[in-house]
Amino acid sequence: MRTCASRRRFLQTSAGFGVGVLFVRHLRGADAPSNKLNLAIAGVGGRGAANMQGVASENIVALCDVNRRHLKAAAEKFPQAKTYEDWREMLQQKDLDAVVISTTDHTHALIGVNAMKRGLHVYCEKPLAHSVYEARQMGEWSKKAKVATQHGTQVHAGENFRRVVELIQSGAIGPVREAHVWCSRVGPAHDRPTEEKPVPDYLNWDLWLGPAPYRPFHPIYMGGCTVWEQWWDFGNGTLGDMGSHLIDLPFWALKLRHPLTVEAEGDVRKPETYPHWLKVRWEHPARGDMPPVKVFWYDGIQRPPNPPGHDLQKWGIGVLFIGDDGMLLADYSRRILLPEEKFKNFQPPKPWIPPSPGHYQEWLLGCKTGSPTLCNFDYAGALIEHNLLGTVAFRVDKKLQWDPAQLKATNCPEADKYIRREYRAGWSL
Repeated sequence: MRTCASRRRFLQTSAGFGVGVLFVRHLRGADAPSNKLNLAIAGVGGRGAANMQGVASENIVALCDVNRRHLKAAAEKFPQAKTYEDWREMLQQKDLDAVVISTTDHTHALIGVNAMKRGLHVYCEKPLAHSVYEARQMGEWSKKAKVATQHGTQVHAGENFRRVVELIQSGAIGPVREAHVWCSRVGPAHDRPTEEKPVPDYLNWDLWLGPAPYRPFHPIYMGGCTVWEQWWDFGNGTLGDMGSHLIDLPFWALKLRHPLTVEAEGDVRKPETYPHWLKVRWEHPARGDMPPVKVFWYDGIQRPPNPPGHDLQKWGIGVLFIGDDGMLLADYSRRILLPEEKFKNFQPPKPWIPPSPGHYQEWLLGCKTGSPTLCNFDYAGALIEHNLLGTVAFRVDKKLQWDPAQLKATNCPEADKYIRREYRAGWSL
């Protein structure tokens, strides 16, 4: 086992990976990956239950949920944990090392930033934030706090994404000029209900709303992430959710960061909810020896043009890279070089991206040893910032000229209210 002094020297030299000396303080005197962290869980139902199971090897010492039924069920599994309805109270618990966030999208960044201000390591379910500004803040605070962070894009740890990244970056299809990404999920395009329903006795509705504008309770907002995320006050629809997973692949493979322009169109504009379908185009500058590239998003019934021999309507999700020397079609588990006849005898490059120890394990090791996490908030913050600009462009119905340094659409001041949303009184980052 390494000494604390040698471990401290290692951490001080690892700042480039977003880690630092704060890790030493958080291990409560522990000095080995086998020692257990004291974890707080914000949001324990749905995705929260799955994420909690993913880190159940550690000490679960705090549970928080605005749904008392979910909280009761989690407390039965972890009876030693303290329980809370308000995450702000939970973060005051003195023995915490790290927080797992699986609440509604519109509270992710508030919990994450406040946890990092306390020096706690943070795992956050996707999408990392509810606005472009929040995504930037999550990335910046992860670097200031020097804590281990991980975004809930679990497929990033899979083998297929690694092999696709290697194929693209080795030039298998030549310089890539376009990347097309799609998901078949159809948005609701609802109007706000006019009637008010009684709040269930197990739900703290005011805390569920949190920083969102107040509205009377209605069960139409409930029913899991695929329901509430479609309302602009609480999420960013299919692009906000599934774009986190799917655009992650071209973002990683093409070494993307900030776009130059963003434009979007959808089938119908509703003030409250995501449209039935959305199409977005981002234009990115050259990166090193990679040429400028356009990234396209399609959801609902929309798809890019079919490559020869493949009907993309049969692919519920997917990514199509178009290069000068060919194409690459992929999803979570498949990858096909096109045209297939041309690549029949193709020898892929020797793998160079090492296997992940596991999506959750990668984060837990980062908390304990300072080892890097691939879905850290610096990377994920830029990804989510990029994606949410697509919903901003749709809502203002204008092609945005993007200035990432100023966090401004230079040609569209009316976008400001969507780039940084106003919080309800009493709530802040």
